[in-house]
Amino acid sequence: MSTTQEEQLRAVLVGVQLQEVTDEEHAAQLAELTRLVHTLGYRTVATMTQKRGGLSSSTVLGSGKLQELARLTGGPGVVASGAAEHTSKAKEKWEAAEEARELEIAESQGEKPKPVATVVVVDGELTPNQLRNLEKATGVLVLDRTAVIVEIFHRHARSREARMQVEIARLNYMAPRLRESGGRSERQAGRGSGDSALELDRRKIRDRLAELKEGLAEIARDQQSRRFVRKDQLRVALVGYTNAGKSSLMRALTGSEVLVADQLFATLDTTVRALQPETRPRILVSDTVGFIQKLPHDLVASSRSTLDEALEAGLLLYVVDASDPTFEAQLEVTRSVLREIGAQDVPSRLVLNKADRLSPTTRTELRQRHPEALILSAHSPVEVASLRQHVIDFFEHSMTEAELLVPYANQNRLGEIYEHARVINETFDEAGRHLTIRGLPAAIAKLLG
Repeated sequence: MSTTQEEQLRAVLVGVQLQEVTDEEHAAQLAELTRLVHTLGYRTVATMTQKRGGLSSSTVLGSGKLQELARLTGGPGVVASGAAEHTSKAKEKWEAAEEARELEIAESQGEKPKPVATVVVVDGELTPNQLRNLEKATGVLVLDRTAVIVEIFHRHARSREARMQVEIARLNYMAPRLRESGGRSERQAGRGSGDSALELDRRKIRDRLAELKEGLAEIARDQQSRRFVRKDQLRVALVGYTNAGKSSLMRALTGSEVLVADQLFATLDTTVRALQPETRPRILVSDTVGFIQKLPHDLVASSRSTLDEALEAGLLLYVVDASDPTFEAQLEVTRSVLREIGAQDVPSRLVLNKADRLSPTTRTELRQRHPEALILSAHSPVEVASLRQHVIDFFEHSMTEAELLVPYANQNRLGEIYEHARVINETFDEAGRHLTIRGLPAAIAKLLG
């Protein structure tokens, strides 16, 4: 990356800690925002936090902190008249005193001024008014958490479906934040019956959204057909927080060449592969999109067809990064999203991944706290083999046996039988093949029908 590019990608992160948020939770949220910003290509040069009873409706921060932020970006530090939030004199005085004390402490410790940042990233979703006012006060581009996540999704989307889903989320985010640009506010002659440029832009967004939703509906029907074909097969879905190691585990379980990258949201498209070595009947493994705290609702809704793989699976593997001290909160995020799509009742197992980064003491503590969990590393063939056997055993408990006669004239049925059941015994007589098969009740009923 050139020096010019590096200068353009310097970010200051802004977080407001509300009363109900603990110091540990706040630190974890900012650490996650740092990783999001890094995934987007920005370098964090400063982090600014403030404890407040509530967010300022105009600029998120108090006036003192806003001026401090502006010193890092070269902005004026104030908003045009009429935009400032009305607060009580006592509150303003208290906040000013607190901010002055923080600055005094920083100066007494001999802190050097931070490098000037070229973008401000706020840990939260900003209203259009807050976004405009912060840009006026700082003089630089301002992004909120939602904008960063949507842009990451946009860059990582590969399939046609994923690109369409992300575009829907982007347009829904952009629509209320459109602004009238200078020189374009005049009424347009002819086209649009005199509508302003802003109104025309909003109409274009509505038309494009309708087009995208129609296209996704067509893709969803095609996917539904494919899932219907697989409905009698054994299916397990990997679900969990982004960067928990799901793709690495998918590769280890199936031998597939799925993308593995140490970054957030490296995988957006669902991949379905057979468990390797193959079993009879086959077990299909799905790798789904990762979750994150404050995941924009539009991205959850637009990814519904992808998440249907979890809804229709026979077993969910909740994959978490056991080396992350906040994995308990991340696990709750995963469960919350799955509750939102109605998949909370699907049988599940907890997989504590990245155990190779744990000390023996931590492993023991985790085993005591989560005795039902499978603790492993996706890079350990022995531990992956143990997980594979656990999956096989899970489905095995639900299987039943049946006797099936296949006349010699119907030998073409053997492919279907081996696809959906395991042949335990096979004998021959003048009537044909006598098979003892084992499989799920629904698959057995279909083969006997």
